[in-house]
Formats: sequence, C-alpha cells, structure tokens
Amino acid sequence: MDYDRLYDKKEKFARIKGRIAPEALESFDKSFDIEYAHNSTAIEGNTLTLIQTKAILEDGLSIGGKTLREIYEVANHAKAFAFVKKCVAEGKSLDESIAKDIHALLMENILVGGVYRNVAVRISGAGFRPPLPNEMFRQVKDFFADLPYRTDLNPIELAAWTHAEFVKIHPFVDGNGRTSRMLMNYQLMFFGFLPVSIDKETRLEYFEALEAYAVGGNLKPFAEMIAALEEIRLDEYLSIICEQPEDLSDQTL
Repeated sequence: MDYDRLYDKKEKFARIKGRIAPEALESFDKSFDIEYAHNSTAIEGNTLTLIQTKAILEDGLSIGGKTLREIYEVANHAKAFAFVKKCVAEGKSLDESIAKDIHALLMENILVGGVYRNVAVRISGAGFRPPLPNEMFRQVKDFFADLPYRTDLNPIELAAWTHAEFVKIHPFVDGNGRTSRMLMNYQLMFFGFLPVSIDKETRLEYFEALEAYAVGGNLKPFAEMIAALEEIRLDEYLSIICEQPEDLSDQTL
C-alpha cells in the first residue's frame, strides 16, 4: 500500500469537504452508519439484513421474528458509534475509560458492559488462546499504557494495531470484536481519516489477517486491508466533488 497516496487523498478531502453539499455529506454518513452497524454485528452472527438494520436505526421500526438481542445489538452499535464521534469531535485521545464506555454502550440490555472478564475464554477456530484473567489484566493495562507512545506506526497502522492487539487480549466475555472495530475507527477518525466498515462477506480474509498478527505478530496484512478500505471510502467522498468540475482546478485544490 502506498501510504503517501492515502495521506494525499486525506488532505485533499480535508480541503474540499467544506464545498460538499451538507445534504450529500449527511446522506453518505447515514448510509455508512447503517452499513457499519449491519456488517459489524453480522460478523458476530447477527441475522438482521441491511434493510432490517435500516428500518431499526433510521425508521424506528420493530422487526418481527428476530430476537431482542439482535435488535439491541444494532441499536446499541449506533449509540456507541455516536459516542465515538462525539469523543473524537471533542479531541479526546483514546483511553481505557473511553474503551470501557464503548463496550458498555454496545452491551446495553444484553449484559453488564465495561467490566473485564474473570474467566478463561476460547475463540472458536482461532490458532491462539486469549490470556487467562490474571495475564489479561496485565496485558490490557500495558496496552493502554503503550497506546500514546506507538510513534513507530503511522495512523493507519496504529488503528490496525489497536484493533488487532485489543481483540487478541480479548478482555471482555463478549463484544470484543465490535469493541475492537470501534476502537480502530476511533483512531482513524482521531487522525483525520474516515471510519471504515469491514464487509461481512470478507470476514474470512479479515479473520485470517487478525490471525497473522495474533499468531505470528505480522500486522502488515491487516494494516493493508484497513488501508485499502480507507482508500475506497476517501475515493467515494472525493467522487462527490468530481461532479463539480469548477471545484477541481489545481488552483483550488
């Protein structure tokens, strides 16, 4: 991945964002929020369709034949992401308190959130075992202590590492995947990038990239996956302004 190209697109988007019609930005943002909630919960087994997710989040409708848990999962996801956007807008760096609050919002009406596990857990099909509770507590404390000092990583790599390392530690009984994806997007947005959604159809590639890090410490496959998704999102937003040729001159960009 050519990260310089990605940074150039990010800077270009920052310059032209103010010229995009608010209605267009709102439409893109709403569409992303729904797709993100759908994909992130579907990866974990939620059976709500994209249209059903939209009906819950945008239209406030109830869905027959689905469990309350599935409905809460997508509704909670929207609340948690709104919280993430609020914290980023306030310039708050990601920390342990924020991560616990995100988990608590994701787990509302499902289980008590924001509390680290005190039992051993296994991940089906994974080639690694999450640490036992005592070791997990040490690792999660080290994770948050290290977070502000990972200057060896560029922002995309840092977002990928935040996700990969947090989900490897697996500090909660449930909701680690959704929380990790929220933390990843927190980092992307904090550094001026757009949040990304990992499509449920690419979950095998996603799990394999995470496995490469968890088992072998190789962050590159996952970082490149996130970089590719980021470029797609930036291109999507930049395409809006491309429909307005008068705004594309070298003098204005």
